[in-house]
Amino acid sequence: MLEVVEKLMLQYAYETGLSSNLKPKRYLWTDAFAVCNFLELWRKTSNATYLELAIKLIDQVHYVLGRHREDDVRRGWISGLSDEDGFKHPTIGGLRIGKSLPERRPDEPYDELEWERDGQYYHYLTKWMHALNRVYRATGNSTYIVWAIELAKTAHRAFVYTDSKGCKRMYWKMSIDLSRPLVPSMGLHDPLDGLITYMELAFNAPDHPNLSLQNEIEEMKEMCRGMDWVTNDPLGAGELLRCAHSLAKLIAMKGLDEVRLLVDILSSALTSLELSLSTGFLKLPASVRLAFRELGLSIGLKAVERMLN
Repeated sequence: MLEVVEKLMLQYAYETGLSSNLKPKRYLWTDAFAVCNFLELWRKTSNATYLELAIKLIDQVHYVLGRHREDDVRRGWISGLSDEDGFKHPTIGGLRIGKSLPERRPDEPYDELEWERDGQYYHYLTKWMHALNRVYRATGNSTYIVWAIELAKTAHRAFVYTDSKGCKRMYWKMSIDLSRPLVPSMGLHDPLDGLITYMELAFNAPDHPNLSLQNEIEEMKEMCRGMDWVTNDPLGAGELLRCAHSLAKLIAMKGLDEVRLLVDILSSALTSLELSLSTGFLKLPASVRLAFRELGLSIGLKAVERMLN
């Protein structure tokens, strides 16, 4: 199995322009998982090539997705920083999704093409925060955890808002420059995803007041109170199990006092598993199924195995 993974990841590196002279094709969600895959291959094989690929992928993602698109009249880092400062703080303006179409203009109506248009997704950004945190833990280079926290602070500031009732809410998709929401509804698990990601980052954060995530953590806790996370989406069920595993590690290894939250997540995950299986999605032909949803579920099931061990 390890040889299969190595072959797939080396092919991925070549075809997306990471290890070849092909034009780089970067997509934030996929690349976040790829970084983690390369790190795990390095851990299992001791082959330094995989660590080099993980670090090179991070740099390429920042240079491509941290900057404006080639078909955009705007140029440079989406943060607006100079080239020099942008290289020092590549995540401080957020990171583009990497979709094929440009973002919807303010005067364009919402339509079915929105899912093919660029912008920024909160749940993609948290995946990248996690990847940066993993590289920090693997290398000990604090630059990566600083970049992760700068991204967390920027994302939180842009995506979280207070509604007319005084309640904290989140946008699902923002424009590339984070100036306006493109999809104003809130992702079901975004507050929970953000909370656990922030708590993971906080335990590794350098002791500096500008890098504290305490306010962001408290606002995420406020949003999570009383939320119903149950879903019939297999990816959502997998994400709940992944969140449970991450939280369980924080409780066991860092002494975090969040057992009640862990129980709530596991209860929602169990119900979600039952509901998603009841839809019969596993009996459908492959042509109408989305692989990433089922891969998300498989990651969650693997997380359960690790929790039990």
